Amino acid sequence: MTERDNVIKLEKEKKRWNNIVGITNIATNPGGTKRIPVWKKNKAVLWYYPSPYKKYNIPVFHVYSLVNQPYILDLTPGTSLVEGFISNGYDVYLLDWGSPQYEDKDLTLEDYIVDYLQQAVKRALRNSRVSEISMIGYCLGGTLSAIYAALFQESIRNLVLLTTPIDMSRPPVFDKWIQAIQKGELDLNPLIDIWGIIPAEYIKYGIRLVTSPIYFSQYLSLLRQAYETQYVVRWKLFNKWTNDHIPFSGALLRNLLDLVAGNKLINGDLQIKGKSVYLENITANLLVISTSEDRLVPDELSQPIMDKVFVKDKTYKHLKGGHVSLALKGRMPDVLQNWLSDRS
Repeated sequence: MTERDNVIKLEKEKKRWNNIVGITNIATNPGGTKRIPVWKKNKAVLWYYPSPYKKYNIPVFHVYSLVNQPYILDLTPGTSLVEGFISNGYDVYLLDWGSPQYEDKDLTLEDYIVDYLQQAVKRALRNSRVSEISMIGYCLGGTLSAIYAALFQESIRNLVLLTTPIDMSRPPVFDKWIQAIQKGELDLNPLIDIWGIIPAEYIKYGIRLVTSPIYFSQYLSLLRQAYETQYVVRWKLFNKWTNDHIPFSGALLRNLLDLVAGNKLINGDLQIKGKSVYLENITANLLVISTSEDRLVPDELSQPIMDKVFVKDKTYKHLKGGHVSLALKGRMPDVLQNWLSDRS
């Protein structure tokens, strides 16, 4: 190795450790893609991202989970799934549920489906002056999307479910708790009544229990690639997101525990406003994607919906990656881009 090579290596190492030591001083702000608020209710906001390259009349409506901030979909230029959609010619809507506070402790699953999701979809349809949307649901947001599609299928042309729990018969996490609830050996209702709203910190600790040691592997990635300043910026934003959980309505948690314990969605036992939710009623074109390294929602929780939905146009894909890998590519995944463009 020449002296010049040693100097280059030394400078690279110096930059790497400077970035690691000074990571708290690196300014970062999630998002950046131009957006407009077009509907608000309580803490929820419907964001509209108009595409300057619009090719498709059918807009995309993103429904994110209820336990994390949705800015993971628009993390930073170059690492923004929203940016990927609009650059491919889609107008984009994103439902940001907001951060529930104690006064929201009585919000139920019915409230989220009918008073929030349905109303936001209606506003998106009016804003775009169209009669149909493509709905894309992530994780628990996908579960809500499937429920919505089974109840109000007339407004959805395409339904995409990404890493979405549907069949709860074999929960991969807290399975002993679920079994105890099913047997009547564990009653969390008194605890939920005391809390009212489940603190964000408790949500974070629950996720950590499931994802360790994978969660800590990102620090090894930082150590290896810290000489790339742009990588450090993305790493810091992603790390911020992993710690930026959202409080949870106690009433909603009670509903979801009941949903999981009885596997009510797959069994057709769920009711919303007195109306039974049957997945067989979904009429939208269906794409379901799971990922190989997802410890939160493995494929056996997602795949069974394929046997419940009877539309001719339905596709299931099992891709390499983790729970949020699809959101971090900075572009539309190829399988999603090809599938959606043919149906928009």
